[in-house]
Amino acid sequence: MASYYYLISSLPTLSADGGMPFSYAEFLKMCQSNVSEETYKLLEGLTLSSKDGPLLDEWGAFYNSLTKELNSQRSAKLGKPYPVVTDKEPASASVASAAVAAKDPLTAERVLLDYEFDQLDMMVGLHSFDDYVLFGYAVKLKLLERVSSFVKEKGKKEFNDILKGLEDQVTSL
Repeated sequence: MASYYYLISSLPTLSADGGMPFSYAEFLKMCQSNVSEETYKLLEGLTLSSKDGPLLDEWGAFYNSLTKELNSQRSAKLGKPYPVVTDKEPASASVASAAVAAKDPLTAERVLLDYEFDQLDMMVGLHSFDDYVLFGYAVKLKLLERVSSFVKEKGKKEFNDILKGLEDQVTSL
């Protein structure tokens, strides 16, 4: 744990409205010589739905609940049935509603990202220089990695290509 002092204090602060200061692969390189082999393997296999590791049980329960709420509200918006969400969290329901009502997918992701960062901060709490902080940071980096994969121009081009294909099909009828 002594090596965590340098590692964690050398990591730049992550914010929901900021970009990735480095890739997850670079983060793993920084961790490799500063964490145990077991911790490194957990970080190496980390996904947003991972449940193995410090903090990840609590994060996994939160993330699963938020995902169910999003799926429920999206299904309702489309008029499709979805199993009733029994473990509704009022704050998650409100955030999911704001995300579903967002004007575009990137705005929806930003709404969710703000909420997820806030929840991670609360989960980490007063921990410092330990696995909770390290895994909280890793999850935040994974969230930023996901958002950074959304490229507005690429999405717009894909949308226009789909729209053009549909127009061509309609015209050929």
